[in-house]
Amino acid sequence: MSLSQIARRVENLDRARRFWRETLGIPELYAFPGLAFFDLGGTRLMLRETGRREEADILYLRTSDIAASHADLTEKGASMTGAPHMIHKHPDGAEEWMAFFKDDEGRDLALHSLIR
Repeated sequence: MSLSQIARRVENLDRARRFWRETLGIPELYAFPGLAFFDLGGTRLMLRETGRREEADILYLRTSDIAASHADLTEKGASMTGAPHMIHKHPDGAEEWMAFFKDDEGRDLALHSLIR
């Protein structure tokens, strides 16, 4: 089995759609009143408008070049909360890197990269 879809509640769907499409560059699949679907590398992200701001779990977005992705998001006005940093070094020398930022509602998101 693998993950096919994840849901995230949003206060304002139009604002959230702009953030995911324009700031993050995530392809939008389709939208209906109150719902929008995006392609997260084969996993669908469903945004559901609730009209209120709610807490949400962190979504980790994989990137092959964390420094370039961090620079791109910074240039697009994303609220970055720290520079890319190594969080773990595997016995084989591979390094796990992360950089955190905020979504359009101030909730945490992260870039993640495995560097071999």
